Amino acid sequence: MMDNSDKNLYEMFKRLAGEHGDAPAFFVADKEISFNQFLADVEKLSAGLVNVGAVQGERVAILAQNSLEYLHLLAACARTGAILYALNWRLSPQEIGLALVHAEPKLFVVGADFAPALAGLDAPYNFTLAVMGEASLEEAITFDSLYTGEPVDLPMPGPEAPLAIIGTAATEGLPRGAVLTHANFLTINTIFGEMFKLSSDDRALAVLPLFHISGLNLVLQTAAAGGASVILPGFDPAAGARLIDELKVTQVGTFPPMLEMLLAAREELESSWDSLTHCSGILNPPEIIQKLLTDTKAQYWTGYGQTETTGVATWINAVEKPGSAGKAVPSLELRIVNELDEDMPAGEPGEIIVRGPLVFAGYWRDEEASEYAARGGWHHTGDLGKLDEDGHLYYVGRKPEKELIKSGGENVYPAEVEYVIRNLPEVADVCVIGVQSEKWGEAVKAVVELVPGSTLETEKLIEAVASKIASYKKPQFVDFVDELPRTPSGDIDRQAVKSTHS
Repeated sequence: MMDNSDKNLYEMFKRLAGEHGDAPAFFVADKEISFNQFLADVEKLSAGLVNVGAVQGERVAILAQNSLEYLHLLAACARTGAILYALNWRLSPQEIGLALVHAEPKLFVVGADFAPALAGLDAPYNFTLAVMGEASLEEAITFDSLYTGEPVDLPMPGPEAPLAIIGTAATEGLPRGAVLTHANFLTINTIFGEMFKLSSDDRALAVLPLFHISGLNLVLQTAAAGGASVILPGFDPAAGARLIDELKVTQVGTFPPMLEMLLAAREELESSWDSLTHCSGILNPPEIIQKLLTDTKAQYWTGYGQTETTGVATWINAVEKPGSAGKAVPSLELRIVNELDEDMPAGEPGEIIVRGPLVFAGYWRDEEASEYAARGGWHHTGDLGKLDEDGHLYYVGRKPEKELIKSGGENVYPAEVEYVIRNLPEVADVCVIGVQSEKWGEAVKAVVELVPGSTLETEKLIEAVASKIASYKKPQFVDFVDELPRTPSGDIDRQAVKSTHS
């Protein structure tokens, strides 16, 4: 049974402990953690956050794999009023440094696996550094030492207070974070809880990273219903396929190519997956979705959304209307408009704009971008779509101003990749585009114009990009051309590049 009376995420977990007590809230490795135990640990960690100054409005940055401690930290921030700044662990050290400057955290929590990546950071940071697990960093404390056990006496954050900053695609090499409130998360919990009729019998397999809004949503919506989540530190198809059977998992969320790999592991292990009822995802090939539907009892759900809409704007059972992203979820209004924000008729494409309690609070420390996105009182997604007569959304593409590649669930802005490639001495100019990929949904492709007389090997170019920014942003394909097409104004004609090289 869902409860709409919670004012913040901490209150939600406190209520759940009262209602479900010693029932399992999380499964981690071979351990079962009850709602009571989870709340007790959160209370201790909240005191540690207060001791390092991570209170109302201050940021707590985290760079770590999925873990119980990650969720402790989120809930403790909810108690003290701090804001969790979730860092993508696939970022390069240079990008991590920029994100820390952007966040200005009071506390930076680092998983032991990522401690070596911080050795080269060179910037004037002023935070407490805490390491999860067995690793040593100069001037760092252990994360465990933050669980002090002292009572916290602070005002409780309200529903509109910010809870988390989730990274979106960087623009012009600078990080951009979407600020999500307690109300955003509590609302999406209610929507999915009612849509899927979630209860304390539900189990979720948490294979998506918790720095992603989709990963957080799955865990929190399950907990909100009194169910339990199986926390995997990283994606392991064999472990996931096995645990679905062992722990009676009912729902799982994936990005390509996770579902395909899970299904392959299921066959190899001869797992039944009899408990699985719901699988959700985006951009999975139709044959993979069909295999799930044929081989299991699960339904497949998909939709449209972005971090700025708490991950979801529309939702649909994939067999209901193949090709559609579904109708607007409850509480959210959706329109398709032209450049003057006038409604487009059914069947005609335009920009997708939305409003309602799922819309984020704005971009962290980017007032201009926040105001532009929220013009006219509606969130302008920068994406193009069209509605049919029944109100089902069909995704069309992206506005030219929002050149974005979505590869395996990650957002990549071409401008960021182009900046790195353009700085190579052999390169005269470059245009980065997204091309269709059966495995990843979209893949990054660079179309490169070399300096006359220069040569550059494809592998050298790819390695140069991976050395500067996150590896998932590097081109998977490279085309070398004598000359890039240009508009009369001298700019690269991106549409001409796409029509020739997609």
